[in-house]
Amino acid sequence: MSGSSYLLDILPDLAAWGLLGLALCSAIEKLVPILPSIALFLMIGMLGVAHPVDLPAVIAATAAGSMAGSLFWYGIGRWLGPERGDLVVLRMTRRLEIKEEWYLRLKRNYHGHPMRATLFGQLVPVVRAYMALPAGVLAVPAPGFAIATFCGALIWNTPFLVSGYLLRQQILAPNTAAPAAIAAIILVNLLVLALLRLCRPSRSAA
Repeated sequence: MSGSSYLLDILPDLAAWGLLGLALCSAIEKLVPILPSIALFLMIGMLGVAHPVDLPAVIAATAAGSMAGSLFWYGIGRWLGPERGDLVVLRMTRRLEIKEEWYLRLKRNYHGHPMRATLFGQLVPVVRAYMALPAGVLAVPAPGFAIATFCGALIWNTPFLVSGYLLRQQILAPNTAAPAAIAAIILVNLLVLALLRLCRPSRSAA
């Protein structure tokens, strides 16, 4: 049995612990990035949401768990520091067959727009699992990182949790649950980008 299959198998036991167990599930997804987040949050939606009234608390608990898991890796990055941290991150990108340009681009984005980079990074499947360590290495301010990570986790987790609940109620077909959730995330991304452009001060006004 693979590590990810084993972790998915223990989800029902953790879900039985209530909101704390669901928060632990989402923290594990960040602590052990081999766990596929799409499957995880669909299962949490099926196991942890019995009624629509449960959704807000489950969404908040899982977002808090995602933030806690990210803050762990963020703390490791701060402890490593820039020199050792760069070596660890670059070694990690090579092992995962991720181009080094990804890390260099992330560094540039963090220096210019740390909150925005963190928020949108939480909405990219591979990046969301690994970006906390570089954020710590680059000493991104912790409060802003935590807030942006929580908000990004809310946007990412919610469509999958809702889809999982709809699967449980047999309202949504199994083969359309994940695509529907991903489409919802893309739509939210477009709306957020549009809002950022509208709220950005024009050059002529400067």
